[in-house]
Amino acid sequence: MSAGAALRAFALVFLAALLQVGIVSALVVAGGAPDLLLVLVVVLALERGSVPGAVLGFAGGLVADVLTLDTLGLGSLVLTLAGFWAGRYGETVARSRRLAPLLAVGVITVLASVFSLALRYLLGEEVAAGHVLGTALAPSLALNLLLALPVLRLVRKVVGGPAAAEPATEVEVVV
Repeated sequence: MSAGAALRAFALVFLAALLQVGIVSALVVAGGAPDLLLVLVVVLALERGSVPGAVLGFAGGLVADVLTLDTLGLGSLVLTLAGFWAGRYGETVARSRRLAPLLAVGVITVLASVFSLALRYLLGEEVAAGHVLGTALAPSLALNLLLALPVLRLVRKVVGGPAAAEPATEVEVVV
């Protein structure tokens, strides 16, 4: 990724973190809220790869954690893993698939909710698993899926298209 594209990607993530904390998280529809930052990290990771996805997820999660005064590092860890998973999916099988952003956003929304819930439980925080997995997950999933394609268009316009995959120079069989 070029320096200009990296700077634009970081600016998008920073802006998305500010919008997520300030506005988007308050937009509760049918018990769930969209997660603009998660959708943006997943889309950027699909377009740019696993390492940039993980770095952008960590940066966005850290900004959101600091702004909300939430458990520092929890959002960073969840978004780092989300960016890495989406990037690996993009690097391996999603390059030629049209529905890859929707599939990745859907699956990673569910995984991020479960993982965040498990981390909060392990840290000894009070968690309402019935609310997170029963009431809020379905509306949040639907809202994130609605955000996926507009965010993809925005990312392609601001940051650029998908990074070119490097051809394999040599193949080694490991037994």
